[in-house]
Amino acid sequence: STVETVYTVLHAGGKFGGGGYKVSGGLHGVGASVVNALSKWVNVTVYKNSKVYEVKFVDGGKVAQKLTRVGDCEENRTGTTVTFKPDPDIFDSEIYDYDTLRVRDRELAFLNKGLSINIRDDRDSEDTTGETFMYEGGISEYVRFINQGKTPIHEDIIHLEGEEDNVFFEVALQYTTSYTENILSFVNNIPTGEGGTHVDGFKRGLTKAFNDYMGSKNTENNKNKENEKNH
Repeated sequence: STVETVYTVLHAGGKFGGGGYKVSGGLHGVGASVVNALSKWVNVTVYKNSKVYEVKFVDGGKVAQKLTRVGDCEENRTGTTVTFKPDPDIFDSEIYDYDTLRVRDRELAFLNKGLSINIRDDRDSEDTTGETFMYEGGISEYVRFINQGKTPIHEDIIHLEGEEDNVFFEVALQYTTSYTENILSFVNNIPTGEGGTHVDGFKRGLTKAFNDYMGSKNTENNKNKENEKNH
């Protein structure tokens, strides 16, 4: 089955050749199969065409159950649920840190406006609903969130988005009275902590815009001074 291939064969993902790489995270197309290889068990449930299918893997990717129809679902329900347990023989710890996952999920919700992400810790018996992150303002709300406790110079957040040479970009920024800059950059939802050409280009473009503006103001002031002298 296709789902079995995706979870057991390297480079079997569909992102290459179909344009998915432009918006998909990752680099080599091996994510699902690597997670399977490093897990004690993986269960994959697929909802499609009003039917529910399930495939199971154990011990690093061995097929324990071929893709099997296990039930029915609502006609309009689609998607895939993946449940896995890290292999304790490979990792130092199999205990997940909830706050780490929570911060990353919130970040993804900021980066994808309108997307709703719910996280719930089933180890906490009192937590039955978890937390849901969803931001219609996208990265503008992210900037406002980051700048909490700071004094903004301008209340409205500058938000730009567009496309150039089939590359989509989105920028949000707000100046504060802080002396240190705080630039967070991402490519396809993945943080680029060391920057890159996208960050360098942004800085150069912003600097040029300021220089051009100041140059035009200086020219205007010089003209006004000349006019005052002539009068």
